[in-house]
Amino acid sequence: MEPRIKIRPGIRGGFCYPKRGGVIIIINYEGQSFECQKGVKVYEIAKLAGGEAAVRALAAKTDEGFILGMSDTLDKGGALEFLTFDQEEGRKVYRHTASHILAQAVKTLYPNAKLAIGPAVENGFYYDFDMEDTFTPESLAAIENEMRSIIKKNERIVKMELPRDEAEKAAVSWREPYKAELIRELPADAVITFYQQGDFMDLCAGPHLQSTGRVKAFKLTHVAGAYWRGDSKNKMLQRIYGTAFESREALDAYLLTVEEAKKRDHNKIGRELEYFTTVDIIGQGLPVLMPKGARVIQLLQRFTEDEEERRGYLLTKTPFMAKRDLYRISGHWDHYRDGMFILGDADDEASECYALRPMTCPFQYQVFLNRMRSYRDLPMRLGETATLFRNEDSGEMHGLIRVRQFTISEGHLIIKPDQLEEEFKGCLELARYMLKTVGLEEDCSYRFSKWDPKNTSKYEGTPEEWEKAESLMADILDKLQVPYTVGMDEAAFYGPKLDIQVKNVYGKEDTLITIQIDMLLAAKFGMEYVDADGQKRRPYIIHRTSIGCYERTLALLLEKYAGALPLWLSPTQVSILTITDRADAWAREAAETLRGAGLRVQTDLRNEKIGFKIREAQLEKIPYMLVVGDREAESRSFSVRGRHGEGPGVMTLEAFIQKAVCEVQEKTIG
Repeated sequence: MEPRIKIRPGIRGGFCYPKRGGVIIIINYEGQSFECQKGVKVYEIAKLAGGEAAVRALAAKTDEGFILGMSDTLDKGGALEFLTFDQEEGRKVYRHTASHILAQAVKTLYPNAKLAIGPAVENGFYYDFDMEDTFTPESLAAIENEMRSIIKKNERIVKMELPRDEAEKAAVSWREPYKAELIRELPADAVITFYQQGDFMDLCAGPHLQSTGRVKAFKLTHVAGAYWRGDSKNKMLQRIYGTAFESREALDAYLLTVEEAKKRDHNKIGRELEYFTTVDIIGQGLPVLMPKGARVIQLLQRFTEDEEERRGYLLTKTPFMAKRDLYRISGHWDHYRDGMFILGDADDEASECYALRPMTCPFQYQVFLNRMRSYRDLPMRLGETATLFRNEDSGEMHGLIRVRQFTISEGHLIIKPDQLEEEFKGCLELARYMLKTVGLEEDCSYRFSKWDPKNTSKYEGTPEEWEKAESLMADILDKLQVPYTVGMDEAAFYGPKLDIQVKNVYGKEDTLITIQIDMLLAAKFGMEYVDADGQKRRPYIIHRTSIGCYERTLALLLEKYAGALPLWLSPTQVSILTITDRADAWAREAAETLRGAGLRVQTDLRNEKIGFKIREAQLEKIPYMLVVGDREAESRSFSVRGRHGEGPGVMTLEAFIQKAVCEVQEKTIG
């Protein structure tokens, strides 16, 4: 019998023989061309290609960007890329299969559990369950044992398709209401895919690994609450998080990294070092900044305001709230109302209704609108240290990273169209300078956030207006050689934006700084300027932050430096530690001199052993300790120690002041 696949001698590539009358397709892979029968399996091409593709491939990507499982068929030719665990897309397929193994294990142990969703996420996966029993550490251990059993069986994972009506009936018969809800939302003519492994079947778009045995190492990490579909109006479900790797060694290394990250978590060290606290009777997402945290944010605010003033920004101070009329003009009432704190009855048109501001843009526009403007007034750079309020979902809030009330270095540049490129460049230069100064620049990445033309209800403007704005931003970013990724459906409702992204210690990415191009809101507010030719024209607007949300910045700094902030940002910069009470007078005098030089200093005159005092100062992450005993008091000097035990040794007070003040002025971070 003629083989299905064989390599022809003397040529590079191979031939997958068709049946009589079959259709031939050409598959290209890394310079090789394979003639194959239409309907060939992806894994057959991998075997033919040999090498890493045959051994490590988890999935494949077509030249059209579709991700295929190894058991999927190819119906047309083209280029093929095999995905391994080394690539993000390959890891997602691997971990998505792990989430299905988790779901199968839970259904085996808890047959009444209802399945919601279970995607792969960065560094792992999760699955949401609706059940009466509460998951405990003991139940997670039992689930892990069942998962190992499923993996050991190496059950084949089979893709199945059903029309929507049959798929919905199947979900209802399985008593899976969340799956049925998802199916009902799909088009009537949609073909619904399921994946089956053993006796377990789940609604899923896929793709998946070929069998459960391909998952080599996994760990369930924790349980959290999550509202169905992220909506606080829906039922709270139980979410089991986990991770999976190709080897036990890689898994163990990752888990060790996570344990180290926990030690740097700002939620831990920020509370231990008394930078902030939270109080139940105040509310979730409303942190209380303690003296240390308030001091650091004050330092950042002063630094930011001074730098913005140096760059030509005008300071504004606008109200914390406004009538809904303002937000209706700006579009926030239509596009952002669910994220606002509303004072009054939003649906009662006869009574006044106010809302706390989630942003300052419509407020700052009133500065421009105060009188008729000339082209000579532009660019008008408006900056404000603004307190904002956003009604975040409870499941999204985390320490200082995501809160309901926060302070931000917000600004709006009202410009002529021909000033856009230069002013955008200035905003980016300012953001990079701020990040470099605090030591976060190397931890950031850039995302060009665009609108989604398939989701137009989320946005203002026409496709033509969006195409123009996005084209302008793309040209500017390319000219500035900004290395960016594209985020579809991540734009603001009024324009595209450049988001400067940063990850916390657990690898979760958030936006720290944003620069947005707005060509729409000026018209909504009737903003005009008189140009050089005497004609009235609409300005463009750049929305931007220079250092972003101060609370989030503080959280990231605490994590990056493990609480040991650079000298210029440390709430207490110097601690004077006495060995004997005979040195107290010199310690007090020196402290006043240090304060006069602009340094933040405390004295520890307690009747304790010097080793104990040094250890306490180190635990508080104080940059410098000045130790003084009889000899130092007599010579009017100090034994200088750094918080890590290093130090220049004995120094005069004048020499130490010169050293420390220089560090502060230069904003040294090393």
